[in-house]
Amino acid sequence: MAESGAHGVGDSSRRSPIGLEDVETTDDIPIPSDPLARVIGQEKAVEIARIAAYQHRHLLLVGPPGIGKSMTAQALALHLDRPRTEIRVVHNPENPERPTVEVVSADEVHKEHETARAVEGELIGPADAPASVSERLGYRCPRCSFYSLPGDRYCPSCGNLKQLVPGAAGSGNPFRDLVGGILELTVSPGGNPQESVRTTRLRNGVEEVVAYERAGDKIKILDQRALERRRLLQKESPRKVLVKLDRNTFVMATGASETELLGDVRHDPYGGHPQLGTLPYERVIPGAVHEAHEGVLFLDELPHLGHLQRHILTAMQEKRFPVSGRNPQSGGAAVRVDSVPCDFILVAASNIQDLPQILSPLRSRIAGAGYEVLLDTAMPDTEANRLKLAQFCAQEIATDGRIRPATREAIEQLILEARRRAELIDGRRNSLTLRLRELGGLIRTAGDLAAVSGSECLEAAHVKAALLRARSIEEQIRETYGSLQGGLRKDVSESQRQSMGYFNWNEHPDPGGFPGGYG
Repeated sequence: MAESGAHGVGDSSRRSPIGLEDVETTDDIPIPSDPLARVIGQEKAVEIARIAAYQHRHLLLVGPPGIGKSMTAQALALHLDRPRTEIRVVHNPENPERPTVEVVSADEVHKEHETARAVEGELIGPADAPASVSERLGYRCPRCSFYSLPGDRYCPSCGNLKQLVPGAAGSGNPFRDLVGGILELTVSPGGNPQESVRTTRLRNGVEEVVAYERAGDKIKILDQRALERRRLLQKESPRKVLVKLDRNTFVMATGASETELLGDVRHDPYGGHPQLGTLPYERVIPGAVHEAHEGVLFLDELPHLGHLQRHILTAMQEKRFPVSGRNPQSGGAAVRVDSVPCDFILVAASNIQDLPQILSPLRSRIAGAGYEVLLDTAMPDTEANRLKLAQFCAQEIATDGRIRPATREAIEQLILEARRRAELIDGRRNSLTLRLRELGGLIRTAGDLAAVSGSECLEAAHVKAALLRARSIEEQIRETYGSLQGGLRKDVSESQRQSMGYFNWNEHPDPGGFPGGYG
């Protein structure tokens, strides 16, 4: 039996049980490595999600909360290839407020990383560099030859300044007493004005230019080839990575604001002044539509986006969407980056009652280049489906990581509850509910009870006890007050005694006393 902390996540090597009688605990149930195979009871949606991932189609998932819409979207994203391009924004010296876009392939990115590593140079200890170089870089004291960090203005060994500066002792300055202190302040921290030293060296009988630079407690050596590569890089226009190559293929934009969804340009109080402010290209921020390029953009509760649905439609149609400053009072309001790629798969979710609030052209675009799927809320009560619920239980326990393995009796108790909820909520007899989010909450409550009691396994008794604790607030109100309306009447009457008189007193002050008979 596997350890309770692992629970066989993604382990498909074990033989799948034929029936519940083959299961002792959830540790005996293998969890599929394919994320789409972990979606329970939504065979139709899973089949279409596989097609959407393979053919890059959009998807609208419709159904109540907690039946697997977001899980399906995440699993779809894991079936996509890794991103093949990186998006950068490049400084435009002729018109800084109009930076340009550069799309770089994965091969080019890897080559640039190799070039950058070559420019990084070789790190050596200060004692391994020529003594004169170490002194000029601020590592070596010229008086006692002690090595320390260049940030140390005075030598920790002899206590003297590590660099001889105008006005310092031994410099031959006859006016040291008058201006020495002032001149010492003009020297950079550490008494050393040099960050880099260039010199020559012989290598294989050939003299070459070499640069020594500060690198913390080390010294970096750049040979002539590395210096040439650096010069080539410095000739290129400045740029920054907007959407990196190594990124997640799943972007959840549920509840995102307009700037989070579509991008923005940060405010600069100095207006992008080249000496004081930040150049416009450095202040460009991508939106979720751009970060989802070559991946999945998931929008739960799509109708709640309102007018922003039009921008989603534009991004889907054009597969490019500009980034601009969205606050008219911001210093970035005049900045705009056109044609930023956003070729994503839209996976949107909606409740049935909210369907009329989805923009008609957007639904038409999804249907014309994808699929609309109504998810099931229950599945037939068969042996195969009962095993799927057992798999769901194992998945929840593995995902949580703090729950003991559930016994077969606990799984059977969970199945009874799934059967009861299917009939009570959806009016489906001989069925098992697929409203699995609430069922997962029941598993976690039972698991907590098992953990607190010190039990090695999650037992049926823990599930029964959890049923009493996992009741909805409406059920608790009905038990306490008899009905929801009764609870409301009781609550309102209490609030009237406490606060209604206060508001009436403000509107109709009574000089004879406080409202409600107090005072």
